[in-house]
Amino acid sequence: MDKQQFYYDNKIVRNFLYASIVFGVVGMLVGLILALLFLFPNLTSGISFLSFGRLRPLHTNAVIFAFVGNAMFAGVYYSMQRLLKTRMLSDFLSKVHFWGWQLIIVAAAVSLPLGYSTSKEYAELEWPIDIAIALIWVVFGINMIGTIIKRRERHIYVAIWFYIATFV
Repeated sequence: MDKQQFYYDNKIVRNFLYASIVFGVVGMLVGLILALLFLFPNLTSGISFLSFGRLRPLHTNAVIFAFVGNAMFAGVYYSMQRLLKTRMLSDFLSKVHFWGWQLIIVAAAVSLPLGYSTSKEYAELEWPIDIAIALIWVVFGINMIGTIIKRRERHIYVAIWFYIATFV
């Protein structure tokens, strides 16, 4: 019986994990500022981009999309390669996905405190950022579906079906 050697792209997993940690700290610090604003309403001295109404969407987006989103992508990239016994379809697409997602997060972190928002709960980001999110999801989907197609493991585990459903 021959043993096969597999080499996975762990760099993309590490990148998403590091980004998750950094943005988790940022999101929680913004949450701390928000909590302090409840105790000390004049803490930010009337600075508009530090007001509660502008920091609250920043906090929720940072925690949901930056902290949890990056951790979710790290988990998908880690488990998909191992369950399918192959590297991702394209290291380039993985990098585009990572850097595109980080650019989206930074764009949100800049635009929300400046007051550029649709004012819709959990859909605050303006349309250019929404289009960027859609494009990055397409890049992720192409990389994911391509990896599933080129897999070495014949059996598709339930986790992979879940990833497909998440994308669709």
